[in-house]
Amino acid sequence: MSAKSPLAIDISRLGRRPGSLMEVHETVPAPSRIGLDLIRIEQGAPLELDLRIESVSEGALVTGTVSAPTNGECVRCLEPVTGDVSIDLTELFAYPGSATEETTEEDEMGRVVDDRVDIEQAIVDAIGLVLPFTPLCREDCAGLCPDCGIVLAEAEPGHQHEKIDPRWAKLAALRDEVGDSSDG
Repeated sequence: MSAKSPLAIDISRLGRRPGSLMEVHETVPAPSRIGLDLIRIEQGAPLELDLRIESVSEGALVTGTVSAPTNGECVRCLEPVTGDVSIDLTELFAYPGSATEETTEEDEMGRVVDDRVDIEQAIVDAIGLVLPFTPLCREDCAGLCPDCGIVLAEAEPGHQHEKIDPRWAKLAALRDEVGDSSDG
């Protein structure tokens, strides 16, 4: 855990007194990119923290909300997509030497280290669950034309391409020849 991380919160003023409480209301930069390839919170984007940290017998209980702007690309047309995400966070961080610390694996639960709780991984996990796997610019996005790649929302109505099955191409050419000779 890096003490310089804006998401590593100093809880030394709580002591280990169950019932002690502190609140964190601040905006910090995202220390790294959070999310998926198509939709994400960029590194340095503002994370709004509205947290309550309470000392309980086995550790520090962090509850509250985290909000941030998102950006990405529509999966159908690749147009930019922007928005906001907000998550509810509830995470227990075990005190050193507590029964909880001794009976859980390190990757199962966060730990209080040097009187700090690092909420970055809890935020990454929670945001990963709420971001859409298939972000859309709008629900009825028609996507791209599979033949020419034009954005169908910007194409003329009825946009299409005549496709001839290659197995029938010679017959189509013969039809065109017969059609031309009968015209004259």
